[in-house]
Amino acid sequence: MPRSSIGRMWSAVTETAGTEQALEQTRNFRWGAVPADRRAFRTRALTVDPPLGPLAKFTGVFHGFGLNTIFRPQDFAVTPTELPVQPDPNATPPNIDDNILEINLTEETLSFSKPLGSVPNRGMVQGDMFLNGVPYLQTINDINEPADPIGIHLEPGVWLSVPDTTVPAEPASFVRMASIPHGTTIEAQGTSFTVPSGPLFQPVDITPTLLSSGQKIRFTSQDVTNPGTFRLPQDLSQFVAAGTITQDILDNPNLLLEQRAKAQNIVSTDVITIDTDPAAPLFGGGTDNIAFLLGDANATSPNANAARMSAIFWVEVVSEQITVPPCKAGHSVVVRGSDAAGDPVRASSSRRSRRPQPTRRWRSPTPRFSTCRPCCWSSTAWYGRMSQCRRWCRMARFR
Repeated sequence: MPRSSIGRMWSAVTETAGTEQALEQTRNFRWGAVPADRRAFRTRALTVDPPLGPLAKFTGVFHGFGLNTIFRPQDFAVTPTELPVQPDPNATPPNIDDNILEINLTEETLSFSKPLGSVPNRGMVQGDMFLNGVPYLQTINDINEPADPIGIHLEPGVWLSVPDTTVPAEPASFVRMASIPHGTTIEAQGTSFTVPSGPLFQPVDITPTLLSSGQKIRFTSQDVTNPGTFRLPQDLSQFVAAGTITQDILDNPNLLLEQRAKAQNIVSTDVITIDTDPAAPLFGGGTDNIAFLLGDANATSPNANAARMSAIFWVEVVSEQITVPPCKAGHSVVVRGSDAAGDPVRASSSRRSRRPQPTRRWRSPTPRFSTCRPCCWSSTAWYGRMSQCRRWCRMARFR
């Protein structure tokens, strides 16, 4: 790929799946309890929907660019991945052939539908409780070649807001319910908190870890200067020159998030942490996989068993100052924010009155999202409006 194409890729916008059309069927859907007397129910005042908490900021469509890494399984004897350069089996350190490190520069879209309303959960011990939620659809394209995007992920799901309960005794929580068409469903639970500043990104190491012993195994594919390993793409020299995939980024993908956040004036952040194996007092949730992924009934010889998923979402409020230029009375002017506020930047419009308009300060709560999907020994980071994403898990993964 020409170096100039790599340098321009962050500003390129390619077509993605029709997420808006796919969510259209939920636009007029509203959940509610079926009453015993419908006529009496119609005369009652409408009840207030259960609160969404930080999920109330999950609205509209968000689009951005990012980075994904995955050590995907490979049966080298049966279905070897075709590579431009065949790795040397006698190299030191050895080129282990049971996996391929795939690195994707990505274009990602996250679309949210309207909240579900009041979802009744009937109980035999505590009694009834009511949930609320937001349906979503996520699509991700690989854009290592910007002119030839390749779809690598599609995820329909629902975010749920769960009130505190007495049976079991648990605080208010949030649930991400998702279905991934590799044959996996997830239900990850967690809690949230808010900080009056930007997010804190801890370093992330993508080096795989053995589940049995906790030992880390570093592969030759993690060396960006080595063009002859089990990796896609094999030759990273042009990406290194463009600054999109470097050794520092591969060693700690959260550097991208940290650099992005430093360019913004973030006044507050909602932090949502979720896990398919949540910490006490939360319990429940998990992952479920089709037979192929499990390998056998006891998952002792898995092909790609997605055993666990965890994620952190940062929802930011970004503040910036913009200047409204002079305009004629009765005319409108569109004012764009700076690139520091996000890409693309939400436009603001102002209509000039008969009196002169002074310079104004605008503070608009612009949600910024991060998401993840189950992945194998992976870590990811996003640029752009949907920025701030980190994901990693110790499990086998699809593709």
